[in-house]
Amino acid sequence: MLVYSMNKEELERKIKDSIRSYFLFGKEKFIPGETPISLNAPSYGWEEVTEVIDSLLSTYVTMGKKVWKFQELFAKYVGVKNSIMVNSGSSANLLALSILSNPSTDNRVKNGDEIITPAVTWSTTVFPIVNVGAIPVLVDVNLETFNIEPAYIRKAITKRTKAIMPVHLLGNPCDMTEIMEIAEENDLFVIEDSCEAHGAEFKGKKVGSFGDLSTFSFFFSHHISTIEGGMVLTNKDEYAELGRVLRAHGWIRDMIGKDQIAKKYKWLDERFLFANLGYNLRPTDLQGAFGIHQMGKLESFIKIRRENAEYWNSRLKEYSEYLMLHEERKGTRHVWFGYPITIKTEAPFTRNELVEYLKEKKIETRPVMAGNISEQPASGLFKHRKVGNLSNSRMIMRRSLFWGNHHGVGREEREYVADCVSRFIDEKLKKSKR
Repeated sequence: MLVYSMNKEELERKIKDSIRSYFLFGKEKFIPGETPISLNAPSYGWEEVTEVIDSLLSTYVTMGKKVWKFQELFAKYVGVKNSIMVNSGSSANLLALSILSNPSTDNRVKNGDEIITPAVTWSTTVFPIVNVGAIPVLVDVNLETFNIEPAYIRKAITKRTKAIMPVHLLGNPCDMTEIMEIAEENDLFVIEDSCEAHGAEFKGKKVGSFGDLSTFSFFFSHHISTIEGGMVLTNKDEYAELGRVLRAHGWIRDMIGKDQIAKKYKWLDERFLFANLGYNLRPTDLQGAFGIHQMGKLESFIKIRRENAEYWNSRLKEYSEYLMLHEERKGTRHVWFGYPITIKTEAPFTRNELVEYLKEKKIETRPVMAGNISEQPASGLFKHRKVGNLSNSRMIMRRSLFWGNHHGVGREEREYVADCVSRFIDEKLKKSKR
């Protein structure tokens, strides 16, 4: 039998002090060619872990006050009135689309209605459109931004079009002025998929604050993380209230106006009063605990990503004959979820050759999201429509990649990456001239 000389409060303090001491060790020294440069790195420290310990010891671990606090902090940061945290960014997309397709929503999205979205995106931008009975309409993207092209949106609109779902891919803001104009002209909903764009801005306004609804992800690899987690934002109170119901079983517990409904159905136990359809997409308070402390770190993380991207652009611009690099456009704030490049057709090397070379040098890369989603085998399982030949999307799928750009990539790491890419290209150019 264990006997402790400390009381519970003293023991709890000792646990938290030990956790803080553990994190003070910091990361190991970077050794070029030996230390892997991964696509992501843990963004949390002792603050998040001790906050989680506090929740675990209190036993208040399911969705509660810490989730609500994080929701408020994030909504304020983006500049939106309402926020609904869920268990993932994918669930955020599902919830946003479920709000717009719910029978209680005016002019709702119905079975067979069309939603325009880019062909280059992540799978769970497209799949929830199918889940709510709508038809994804895939349009091409701009090679210089990887974002949906407004001109292609206009071409895609039919009498069945109900919404536009732009994606701020890799943290690069879409042209929200033109997209919102198109939506207003055609009476369309706008759902901003901002899952990779925390803190990105278009004309001084944060992405996620333009559309009827917007979504964010807090997966492990994102700008800030709750390990798994997501958020739906909206300025429309009725959408937020419906979202709180749909998030958890369809019951009224989390509604702002639950008392009114409870009075109408006095014979029902208000704890188990179901006002609508619903899922179980709730996050835990452990995720909320992470989010509370991650918010204070977000801007410093973005600063590092932007500095890294600026450095790589400066180093690699001499190879612009062979590489297509992204630039921060005037009037935008790019937050660089990763650092993307596209290998031009004139280059004397392929994407796969560069990928294999970087892999040998311990630098992790990956394709740009799901590539052209219409070429994925899953697309054969659902009805969808393509507009045009999606030539840019096809090129991105075959010739584009990105490597990790995050708070764990410092001066030494970014210089090593640039050195490796330069060395690879220089060697290929020498061989091609022999």
